[in-house]
Amino acid sequence: MADKVILTCALTGSIHTPTMSPHLPVTANEMAAQALGAARAGAAILHVHARDPETGRPSASPEHFMGFLPRIRQGTDAVVNISTGGSSQMTLDERLAPARAARPEMCSLNMGSMNFGIFPLAARHETWTHGWEKGFLEATRDVVFKNTFADIETILADLGEGCGTRFEFECYDAGHIQTLAWFLRKGLVRPPVFVQFVLGILGGIDAGPESLLFMKATADRLLGDAYRFSVLAAGRHQMRLATMGVVMGGNARVGLEDSLTDGAGRALAPDNAHQVARIRRVLEGLGYEIATPADARAMLDLKGGDKVAF
Repeated sequence: MADKVILTCALTGSIHTPTMSPHLPVTANEMAAQALGAARAGAAILHVHARDPETGRPSASPEHFMGFLPRIRQGTDAVVNISTGGSSQMTLDERLAPARAARPEMCSLNMGSMNFGIFPLAARHETWTHGWEKGFLEATRDVVFKNTFADIETILADLGEGCGTRFEFECYDAGHIQTLAWFLRKGLVRPPVFVQFVLGILGGIDAGPESLLFMKATADRLLGDAYRFSVLAAGRHQMRLATMGVVMGGNARVGLEDSLTDGAGRALAPDNAHQVARIRRVLEGLGYEIATPADARAMLDLKGGDKVAF
């Protein structure tokens, strides 16, 4: 399967707010419909957050997740990957509640605490659909996303050992790769390790080709042959750096969580499936084969969609 590429679609996230795009999924119906559309377009993994359906605010309520998780499972065999990142303004227990309830095949795991600055987005709009949006963004000037070594140990124990969940290890800078390598050496993480290089978040490494080369070289040196990687580049860099990552031997993540547009300088993407279809056309045009959900499960040693709690 060396030439098969796993496409991940991140559906909604906690960075963008409803004012920024009318196409951002908020309700359970919208989440389910966009998840199934992304899977039909070629996404083998669906990375999910939830939102309050009334206000669009990022939510860690298991009830909000369970509004769409069973419908996704009934409609596709794509792997469901539940965020443990939530937002920087949630506690660890709040962030873990959905995954603890759902016992998914995969979860994201941010590999360290960091300044996660999305406050510059607050300057892009003068009026807002909801009263919480601007304050939520501005708060990240003085809020640290917290994932200490102890927090990471809790996530690995509760979900990894406790639920058989595997992880998308999100690395926003080289120090996160070093932390991951330490957990690997201690035997608390086992291969194959699936690393998501995250580029372009203020507070982490920038979204440049040189940064991606550096992250890959660091992972090669510290993780050896124990890992596979994928590339997530925020905003206008999404498609270009995802493509570069695949050419370097990796996989790709797209979706409205990471970028609201249809590529650099383009209009708003109408939905998540549009982005998946776009990166798929690019990669198949370069001769790559897109992995099926069954391929992804084999490549990442996942427990199977029949062993979840939704």
